[in-house]
Amino acid sequence: MSLLLSPATFRGLTLKNRIVLSPMCQYSAKGGLANDHHFAHLARFGLGGFGAVIVEATAVTPEGRVSYADLGLWSDDHIPPLARIVDFLRSQGAAAGIQIGHAGRKASSAVWWRGRFDETEAEKPLVGFEDWPTVGPSAIPHAQNSAEYKVPHALAPSEMDDIHAAFVAATQRADRAGFDLVEVHSAHGYLLHQFLSPIANQREDAFGGSLENRMRFPLSVAKAVRDAWPAEKPMFARISAQDGIDGGWTVADSIIYARALKDIGADLIDCSSGGFEGGKISVGPGYQVPLAQAVREGADLPTMAVGLITTPAEAEAVVRGGAADLVALGREALDDPNWPLHARLELGGSADPYAEWPRQAGFVVRHKDRALNLRSFEKD
Repeated sequence: MSLLLSPATFRGLTLKNRIVLSPMCQYSAKGGLANDHHFAHLARFGLGGFGAVIVEATAVTPEGRVSYADLGLWSDDHIPPLARIVDFLRSQGAAAGIQIGHAGRKASSAVWWRGRFDETEAEKPLVGFEDWPTVGPSAIPHAQNSAEYKVPHALAPSEMDDIHAAFVAATQRADRAGFDLVEVHSAHGYLLHQFLSPIANQREDAFGGSLENRMRFPLSVAKAVRDAWPAEKPMFARISAQDGIDGGWTVADSIIYARALKDIGADLIDCSSGGFEGGKISVGPGYQVPLAQAVREGADLPTMAVGLITTPAEAEAVVRGGAADLVALGREALDDPNWPLHARLELGGSADPYAEWPRQAGFVVRHKDRALNLRSFEKD
């Protein structure tokens, strides 16, 4: 019996399997509002059999967006289009999650696939172009001498209080939209990660210097989210388990941070890596799985592994070997939105693997495979 395809329970939420759609920015919103692209993009993973689908990094303030084309949850206007997505995902048996965050000094950056600000004056109103000053723990830009990254304003404690409150308000809106889980984004060089890492945080007050001080603001935000989120719903936290830079954030730091997150009620740590200019991360199949295992063992807390896990056998080995409790797919899911359905056929152990397909498709897919002697009907 496949462990990957078995249920997993976190508080009052049971996922039908351990395969999660990783949050992936689409750079397709105007004014932070989800639209038909976001619905179609995410709905296919509900149809494809994922146990949970997590909406992309969603900004708690307009200034917290990675780019002008990112999703937001800073007003009640953002709730209805997200609720539409939630309702459909749940109708397909998938849990609906949302990742909330603030990009800090990496905000107001170029849309990913453009790579630079090349919008014409005629195009700007059509795509919802906006530009704004950025903030961070210190007045240090993400990249020196860059046209895409500004020198941020160093946040005053009162401004940090405002961002703290924005996380709480976004959490409450996420609940009103019907989401089953919330993930606090403290990875990839964004604001909470900026406070954690000495690469970006060179403050000399109570929020800089020692590891304890650097964790203070991110932990206060995570605790406020946990307190504002219903007790029966799980809260995940995404971290970059290492910066890949000498003198930066390390796996040992991540274990300490994960223990502190556990103390305030986090239910799982989503383990990624990197996010700062100059980071050196060796990339290959399952390259971040050892990070998830180190945090899981060091903090005694469930983890989710992500990063070039591409085959069902690889994903099965991750959970069966105890490296992580869940496996998240990003680029592989974009390539094959039906990955969990195909995994069920490949891993076996099910009396009728086609029963997991949407009823509109499973019947004909079964007959196609039978006619062509494929998968379950392959002849010896």
